[in-house]
Amino acid sequence: MPNFIDRRLNPKDKSIGNRRRFMKRAQEELKRAVKEHIRTGKIADADGTHSVPMPSRDTSEPTFRNSSRGGEREYVLPGNKEFSPGDRINKPPAGGGAGSGSKAGQGEAEDDFRFVLSREEVLDLFFEDLELPDMVKLSLKEAVTFKPRRAGFSTAGAPNNINVGQTMRNSFGRRIALHRPKLSQIEELQAQITALEAEPPTEAKQKRLVELREEVDRLERRRRMVAFVDPVDIRYNRYEQQPQPNANAVMFCLMDVSSSMGEREKDLAKRFFVLLHLFLKRRYERIDIVFIRHTHEAGEVDEETFFYSTQSGGTVVSTAIEKMQHVIEERYPAHEWNIYAAQASDGDNIAGDSDRCASLLIEEVLRLCQYYAYIEIIDERESEIFGATENGTSLWRAYRMVGEHWPNFQMARIARPSDIYPVFRQLFAKNNAAATTRAK
Repeated sequence: MPNFIDRRLNPKDKSIGNRRRFMKRAQEELKRAVKEHIRTGKIADADGTHSVPMPSRDTSEPTFRNSSRGGEREYVLPGNKEFSPGDRINKPPAGGGAGSGSKAGQGEAEDDFRFVLSREEVLDLFFEDLELPDMVKLSLKEAVTFKPRRAGFSTAGAPNNINVGQTMRNSFGRRIALHRPKLSQIEELQAQITALEAEPPTEAKQKRLVELREEVDRLERRRRMVAFVDPVDIRYNRYEQQPQPNANAVMFCLMDVSSSMGEREKDLAKRFFVLLHLFLKRRYERIDIVFIRHTHEAGEVDEETFFYSTQSGGTVVSTAIEKMQHVIEERYPAHEWNIYAAQASDGDNIAGDSDRCASLLIEEVLRLCQYYAYIEIIDERESEIFGATENGTSLWRAYRMVGEHWPNFQMARIARPSDIYPVFRQLFAKNNAAATTRAK
């Protein structure tokens, strides 16, 4: 099979390989800077444009230069009129050199290069390696995703889509139609010329040699005119977008807004759900989000009420789980929908209700869910205590037993704003083995 080698010159004497490596470094630096900026700032800032600095040292193209640590070199710089090879040059006095460093008010420096990223670019970098785990249930109701499918050939396309077999068939047919001389024909004529040259010369043989040489020249000119592979021969694999069954998914957001949740706790919970909301809307075109708030009673609310209402009251966490069950039975059959849930609470609950919550999850809810995440909002002082022990609130202890029975149940604690993003990545990272191993 022939190998096609792209021998086109690099644009403007630049290396395409170096450019590709630079883009990879730049993307990694942008991703790191965006995540650090949002981790230390407001979560809502992710939904906007960002100006990200790129260190100037990373914007130059790499070049080769002689090592200063080895080898022998004897040379005189161009334009030198004072020294000869072997002369010793005195070291300049302190402060007399013209080094590359600069002092205050002296020398020149180069500012960092800055990228201005749009909202879409920020979110793409921010959520690049996150996903909802175990998205397996398919439905034919809404075919909104597409997969490329082979659909014949085209005369234009990317080099990596060249169909070598079809290209060579076209080339063969064109060479036959244009009577391109075969190499064996020329070699046969050259063999005759060699044989005649070895014999004693006669007038007839000289005339025959002239005819044979003219014929060889004609055939070679024709071979050059009729190329072996011409641009008109090249065919590319053509692809068309074929609709694929869409994975239907629903995310239940359960938030405790009872009186035990102070303004700080509610703010941290809302920040987590804002991040989750941005992630779902950016990464998945078709996904339902169900917002449930609870005090001693639970209710399904819209997005505006979920994030901005000032409702308060007693605490009965099981009401939120029961409400979620009711909504699943009404609108989201478990055999058709990928069901996910994220619950945020400070862990306070009425006596005896934590065990009921664990029972509901173990016996009913987790059989329907692909993944369930519980986030507990704790005080910063408690993080030092609970961070190194398995102790915690009654709800945390009850949910620990749930996690032992169901691998698709995960728990995490948040004590300060800087914890939100690491916890979010921990819960929704790709290939989360604990999340994707689902009990049947």
